[in-house]
Amino acid sequence: MRINKYLSEIGFCSRRKADKFIQDKEVFINGTLAELGSQVDESDEVKVQGKVVSRKEEKFEYLIFNKPKGIECTTDVRKRGNIISFINYPKRIFPVGRLDKNSHGLIFMTSDGDLVNKVLRSKNNHEKEYKVRVDKKIDERFISRMSSGIPILGKMTKKCKLTKLNDYEFLIVLTEGMNRQIRRMCEYLNYNVKDLQRIRIMHINLDIPTGKYRKFTKKELTQLYELIQDSSKEI
Repeated sequence: MRINKYLSEIGFCSRRKADKFIQDKEVFINGTLAELGSQVDESDEVKVQGKVVSRKEEKFEYLIFNKPKGIECTTDVRKRGNIISFINYPKRIFPVGRLDKNSHGLIFMTSDGDLVNKVLRSKNNHEKEYKVRVDKKIDERFISRMSSGIPILGKMTKKCKLTKLNDYEFLIVLTEGMNRQIRRMCEYLNYNVKDLQRIRIMHINLDIPTGKYRKFTKKELTQLYELIQDSSKEI
């Protein structure tokens, strides 16, 4: 396949970024300077900026997990009900972010620390979507206040998208991840969360049963790295 497609499919960078590396004469195939349109296959050695590149899915682990209620997002295996012991994966992995013990739904698990930093930094504006049920009827004031920002933990939450599903349930899309953010926002308006489920992170939708996990597909992994390629790892 073409070299730019290869670099994209292994999760190294986007095709646009690959073309830039090639134009800057920083890509070599079996020791030969690559050109736009150069062909490559799995047996070739590809170097970018002097380093041999390999498939991200072979170098790191990337899992999609549907966390049940009662499981804690901690790597401390001494804690009862920790996420690591529950999954019991044969290789070392850790969660990307958190879902509190009483919440459930989608969470990424990986061994790639760079991915963790880029997904979690709020200024990178990566979307996370939740389905929430509360204890009282939702009115227009609630929708307006939640969408506009709520003061919690000494700061104002970012504006967000909120969609009413019925009198007691709504969808909310956040681009930040403050501690127990949705629960605290609701409590500020005198609502209590009865159920909270994360159903999407960026381009990945929850599609597996509770308590199960699966690996990212090659397409999902490529899209993920395209989405975070310009993201900062800094706070």
